Amino acid sequence: MSKIYPDAATALDGVLHDGMLIASGGFGLCGIPERLLDAIRDSGVTGLTFASNNAGIDNEGIGKLLRTKQVAKMISSYVGENKEFERQFLSGELEVEFCPQGTLAERMRAGGAGIPGFYTKTGVGTQVAEGKEVKAFTARADAPQDYILEEGIFADLAIVKAWKADETGNLIFRKTARNFNAPAATCGKICVAEVEEIVPTGSLDPDSIHLPGVYVNRMIVGAPYDKKIEFLTTRERETV
Repeated sequence: MSKIYPDAATALDGVLHDGMLIASGGFGLCGIPERLLDAIRDSGVTGLTFASNNAGIDNEGIGKLLRTKQVAKMISSYVGENKEFERQFLSGELEVEFCPQGTLAERMRAGGAGIPGFYTKTGVGTQVAEGKEVKAFTARADAPQDYILEEGIFADLAIVKAWKADETGNLIFRKTARNFNAPAATCGKICVAEVEEIVPTGSLDPDSIHLPGVYVNRMIVGAPYDKKIEFLTTRERETV
């Protein structure tokens, strides 16, 4: 059965439902699954929980779905540059679970590996640790040190963006886009990838593949893309 679908809406057909948990790849505006996010917005599903490094910016990335009030909860490590996110959070319209960046990546990776939880020292003694189990370990010190239990993320759907894929779904991510796309892809019951190019099976160097096709259920070609700038600072040209 082919994993290649003609467009984002078709690739998500029968997958989306209200209240689902979606793991979304991307780092800032780099490597975000733009076409798939547009299709989720257009589908009209609501009450969504997104596990993502960030929530995009106003009207870009997940920010598009914040504008349409389709997101009920964000599990994120960074939420700057998004005024609508700030407004909804401060007004109580949006639930937010802040998670340290490395912990978030590991929670996704753990879910993809079938690991329900793990202990980490990150966040001990802070608000991140509130309500979580604390356990002392001596593995890396002479005296016991506290670690907190973090749960793996098991998403209903993973959406990611890759630079290149072959027809079986083996993916290559480009530079910064690799940060969260790979772990996000593994933790969804279904993974849908949008890619810039699909090449014949056997065309990719096996040593260059970042995510095996066994994790990918459906694919679309999303190109071409416009280069998005997250934060732009300019100054007047100097004259001599």
